[in-house]
Amino acid sequence: MASNAAELYTRISSNSEQTQALFRQALQDPSGAMQSICAIGDSLGLPVTAEDVKAHLSSLDDSETNQWLIKARGGL
Repeated sequence: MASNAAELYTRISSNSEQTQALFRQALQDPSGAMQSICAIGDSLGLPVTAEDVKAHLSSLDDSETNQWLIKARGGL
């Protein structure tokens, strides 16, 4: 499912409205944001676990993702 996490990240990143909604949710409810990410994956036929998402995000080396993680790290 790790490859699903990469594809899901690409799809979510390409949708700025969805990305912003998840970011806002992560600031208020980090674990809820993770549940939303997993639910989006399920709806797109890209099932992921929270661990898959965490592993993928930690493997990325870009400043936007790192900033997102810093602000939302409570549940991610």
